[in-house]
Amino acid sequence: MLDEVCREQGRLVGRLVGLGFDNQLQAMAENLTKEVVYSSEIEGVKLNVDEVRSSIARHLGIEGVKFVPSSHYVEGVVAVMLDAMENYDQPLSKEKLCGWQSAFFPTGFSGGAPIEVGRYRTHEEHVVSGFFGRERVHYVAPSPDRVENEMRKFIDWFNADQPVSPVIRSAIAHLWFVSIHPFEDGNGRLARILGDVFLARADNSHFRFYNVSSEINRDKNYYYDTLERVQRGNGDITEWLVWYLWTLLAAIREANATVSTVLNKAFFWMRFASIPLTERQTHTLNLFLDGYEAKITSKSWANLGKCSKDTAIRDLQDLVEKHILVMDVPGAKRPSYSINYSDENEAVVSAFTDIGIVKEGDRCYLTAVYNENIPIKERILTLDAERYQNGELSLRHLLGKYCTYLMKR
Repeated sequence: MLDEVCREQGRLVGRLVGLGFDNQLQAMAENLTKEVVYSSEIEGVKLNVDEVRSSIARHLGIEGVKFVPSSHYVEGVVAVMLDAMENYDQPLSKEKLCGWQSAFFPTGFSGGAPIEVGRYRTHEEHVVSGFFGRERVHYVAPSPDRVENEMRKFIDWFNADQPVSPVIRSAIAHLWFVSIHPFEDGNGRLARILGDVFLARADNSHFRFYNVSSEINRDKNYYYDTLERVQRGNGDITEWLVWYLWTLLAAIREANATVSTVLNKAFFWMRFASIPLTERQTHTLNLFLDGYEAKITSKSWANLGKCSKDTAIRDLQDLVEKHILVMDVPGAKRPSYSINYSDENEAVVSAFTDIGIVKEGDRCYLTAVYNENIPIKERILTLDAERYQNGELSLRHLLGKYCTYLMKR
């Protein structure tokens, strides 16, 4: 399993080499946005995606991202994540951990209740679920008088050179930290950040293009069940390592989908760079280019562009005249549109063979062979899979949306 993870890591790095710095930065920003949003969501905290994306773009100096004022909490969480990634090769310390935890709770409150911030907990900590009177205790953390010594051992191990794969150490760090549970709140988020630090060491890079949190969030119950079984066990953590590696593998494959999106988007804007557009048109197009799952209609455009339906119709007609959009069914009473990703002719499209749509779990994939020897498996929107199979989306536009990067190589 570790070999398979390393192969997928290498494949992803190979694709990223051809992105160029600006596109690498865009891909990392999108990944970090997902990491921050989903890591908080695992703990039941819902964040505004636009706030997080805007905050990360400002910190990374990325232009062209719509500015959205962000809360102190979002700013704190983003700052912690970027600090951890920027300084992944620096030693860990108690002071750094306490500073990170403080940034998560700038008001000193969590869920409306005051908590201990910036220091190890001084009281017993039980992980429980259920309503009052019917609580279930999932885990009892070490007593407060043990925390200082347990954390000293953890930090020494974290900072020491070990003849063990950083990927395996990432899994161990996650489990060990969350089991010590050194803080009153924020332990899960910090455990995932510490795991990411080891993954950055495995890649030997400040850039982060995949994250475990989004995959954990897809099946939180299994995550918590696995964690509980291992914590209640006899010290054999094989089950945890197997789960972690499978989750990491899924995260890397998901990152490949993000890279494809970034590449296709980059080629799209290169093609239409000289075409004058309004700020609203550019912003709304970017939402769809980034994978917003909806048909492009006057109604969806008005909602996303925050404009009237009449203005949306004018925007769409203008984009059709500029060949940026094409009408799915010419002359339809309630028209929908597709983005014209590529001007490739049918001869280029015919280079794809064995084209199919497969579903794995809740995800859909476009499979094909390109130029007779390049196997393709691109994750696609469920809506696009349904529209293609129903004859509402042409093969040319489906391949253009997900495989332009191949045609332009």
